[in-house]
Amino acid sequence: MALFLAGLVVFYLFVEPERAKTLSLVLVAHTFGGRAAGVGLCIMSGLGYVWNVAYNLYLEILIVCFTYSVFVFSLTNHIHFPWAISFTKNLMTKASKHKDKIEKYGWLGLFLFVMAPLPVTGPVIGSIIGYLLKMNIWRNLSAVFLGTLSAIIVWVVCFNFLEQHLHMIQYFLGAIIAIVLFFHIKTIKGLFL
Repeated sequence: MALFLAGLVVFYLFVEPERAKTLSLVLVAHTFGGRAAGVGLCIMSGLGYVWNVAYNLYLEILIVCFTYSVFVFSLTNHIHFPWAISFTKNLMTKASKHKDKIEKYGWLGLFLFVMAPLPVTGPVIGSIIGYLLKMNIWRNLSAVFLGTLSAIIVWVVCFNFLEQHLHMIQYFLGAIIAIVLFFHIKTIKGLFL
């Protein structure tokens, strides 16, 4: 999967350099900022709905497969690198905090956890929680990837809505500010006199 992504970026580097830049930036955004940042960058670059969802899902699957593998291999002592052991301990600590809440609801709980647009509720921690709950790999990854797909679709729809209706939202916010200022004009005058 990583080789395919590298090949795609190199291909676009020669054919359409701006697209190669976007694909690379979206990967960095997913790695350090999460799926909302990746979706936003895709929308800003003009990537269509289907390609936006497909590319962002592909990146999340790639990241989960890599981190889940490192986690499991490190936990089972197949990997002995200090960075992998430290990485595994950090993931274990984060996942353990949420494990009990998810355990009651099983697959659906894991799906909703991954889908939630909150910090530390993404697919990486979700897959680790699934592992700690001893879910078989297919149940674990199906909940994680379907939750991720759902979240990405929600982000794409929300960002597109905001982009298309930003001018209306600006007027609405302006009206709210004007109303608040009108009703608090005496208080505001008191601050300057």
